[in-house]
Amino acid sequence: MILLITSSSRAQECISAIQELANEETRRAESRHAACELLRENEFSVVVIDQCLLEPDPDLADRALFQQMGSALPIYVNLAISGSERVAREVQAALKRRQRETTIAQRAAETALRNELKDSLTAVLLSCQMALGVQDVPPSAVARIKSIHEAAAEMRGHLGLPDTEAAL
Repeated sequence: MILLITSSSRAQECISAIQELANEETRRAESRHAACELLRENEFSVVVIDQCLLEPDPDLADRALFQQMGSALPIYVNLAISGSERVAREVQAALKRRQRETTIAQRAAETALRNELKDSLTAVLLSCQMALGVQDVPPSAVARIKSIHEAAAEMRGHLGLPDTEAAL
C-alpha cells in the first residue's frame, strides 16, 4: 500500500495515476498528523510526501513521520510542478528499487546462512565418520551415529551443498 501526503487539489488525480501504474492501493493523508495516524495503523511500502507540506525545520518535522514509517520508502515530490504521471513513475521506480534491494538482501542472507550451516554440517559429518572409526563402538551407538550422519547429509542436500564425504 502507498501513502500520499498532500493537501493539493490534484491528490485524487495523482492517486489514480499511482494506482494504475504501480498497481497498488494508495491512501491519502492531508497533513503530517493524519499521515502519522495512518502509518501507525497500516503498513506502507512507499510514502509520497508533497514538498508543500515541508515546514521551516524539515528535519524536526520529518522525525515524527520517519519514526512511524517503518520500512516504507519516502519519496519527496512537488505536486505544484510535477504531473501525476511523473509522480506515478517515481513511485513505480521506487517500488522496483525496493524489490531489487530486497532480492539482494535475501540472497546475501541465504548465502551467509548456507556458509554458516555448511561448516557446521561438515563438522557433524566428519565427527560421525570419526566416531564410527573408533573400535568397540556398541551396535546401538553405531545405528544412532549413522542416523545422525544421514540426517546431516540430507540437510546438506537440501541446502544444495556438494556431497564431499564418502557414504558410511
